[in-house]
Amino acid sequence: MSKQWYVLRVQAGREDQVKENLLKRARAAGLEDKIPSILSPTERVSEIKGGQKTVVERRIYPGYLMVEIELNDETLFLVKDTPGVGDFLGGPNTPIAMSPEEVQKITMEATSKATAPAPKIEFDVGDNVRIKEGPFLNFDGVVEEVYPEKGVVRVIVMIFGRATPVELEYWQVERI
Repeated sequence: MSKQWYVLRVQAGREDQVKENLLKRARAAGLEDKIPSILSPTERVSEIKGGQKTVVERRIYPGYLMVEIELNDETLFLVKDTPGVGDFLGGPNTPIAMSPEEVQKITMEATSKATAPAPKIEFDVGDNVRIKEGPFLNFDGVVEEVYPEKGVVRVIVMIFGRATPVELEYWQVERI
């Protein structure tokens, strides 16, 4: 039987702990060759908290682990008996393997950690916002465009009775 990638439901917030427990149990049972890799992809995101810009690692799929495994009764029991593991995605008795395209996408996400952190922008087009910093302090406006790669939002603000587009850093505005 060949190794395939499967998705495991695990306790959210304990992904790393469950991953370590599963690897330790596989080593102890002599099955590390049947469970060669476990992934929990993360991304680096920059956030503004208390006026300070910080970079944090955030899980792309919280509550899930991607496991490359040679599935048989022994490995299935080992995985399901690990504390913190819920079950495999798929039917009640038959886990469904991930497609090669999904595996490639997820492994690319997991290996692209070295890229610059993406800003965490929580605005959508049409959101009403208030400017909280800069020359347009306390002006209200509507988000016209979001540029996540630059960390910028374009806001339409009424200045002297005219709708004027203003480009602002994402942390200079707040949703109202």
